[in-house]
Amino acid sequence: MTDWLEAKDKVVIVTGGLSGIGKSIVEGYLSVGAKVVVADLKGEEGELENGAYFIPCNVAVKDQVDYVVAKVLELFSRVDILVNNAGVNFPRLLVDDRKEHPEYELDEKTFDLMVNVNQKGPFLFSQACAKVMLDNESGVIINVASEAGQEGSAGQSCYSATKGAVISFTRAWAKELGKFNIRVVGLAPGILEETGLRTDAYNEALAYTRGVTVEGLNTDYSKSIPLGREGKLTEVSDLVLYLSSPRASYITGTTYNISGGKSRG
Repeated sequence: MTDWLEAKDKVVIVTGGLSGIGKSIVEGYLSVGAKVVVADLKGEEGELENGAYFIPCNVAVKDQVDYVVAKVLELFSRVDILVNNAGVNFPRLLVDDRKEHPEYELDEKTFDLMVNVNQKGPFLFSQACAKVMLDNESGVIINVASEAGQEGSAGQSCYSATKGAVISFTRAWAKELGKFNIRVVGLAPGILEETGLRTDAYNEALAYTRGVTVEGLNTDYSKSIPLGREGKLTEVSDLVLYLSSPRASYITGTTYNISGGKSRG
C-alpha cells in the first residue's frame, strides 16, 4: 500500500520542531511527503536542509504566532495539521523545605514562563489555525502533553499543571470544533530516550526536587516501566502521524498515554 496515512502534500505546522520530540515529528511528516513548517525560537526564516520551512517564533507572543499562520497561508494556502509540541520544563518545588537551594523553589518568573510556553502557546496557535480550518471544514490539532499532566510529578507541579491544562484544552476544543470536522487529539509521553534537551542543570534541579543525587536519579526502567525500557522518539512521532491521518478519523477529544505502561493514562 502506498501513502497509507494519506499525508502526501498535507500542510503541517510543528511548534518546537528543531529538537527532541518535535524534530522527530517533523522528520516523520517529511518522510511521508507532507509539507512541514517549523515554528521555533532561533534561526533565520527559510528552507531547512531537510526540506521543511522554518519560521522563528515565540509561541507565547500573539503577533509572532499570527505571522507564522499568515506565512503558511501565503506559501501553501491552507493549514491541514497543527502539532502543538513546544514546551519547557524547569523542576521546582512548591516549598524548599531544606532551605538549601532557593533557586529550586517555584517563583513567579519561572511559573509565568512555563504557563506562557506550555499553555498560552497552544491556545494562541490553536485559535489561529482553527479559524483557517473552520473555513475549510477540515483539520487536525495534535496537542503534546505529558504523563505528568495525567499523574502529577513531584518537583514538577507547575509543569504538570500546564500539561494538565493542555489535556483539558484537548477535551473542550474537540467538543467545540467537532461539528466543523476538526479533530483535536492529545498524547502524553512518558520517559523517552535522552536528547540534548536534558541538560546537567535540568538533572541537578530534578535531583534536588526529588531529594536524591544526580547519580541517584532512577534509570532502572525494569522497575518503573512495565515494558522495561525508555521510549523512542520515533514511537511518539509514529503515533502523531497516525492520529492526524484519516485512519484515525473517529478519534477526537482524548489523550493517548505513551509511557510503556508506567502511567494509567
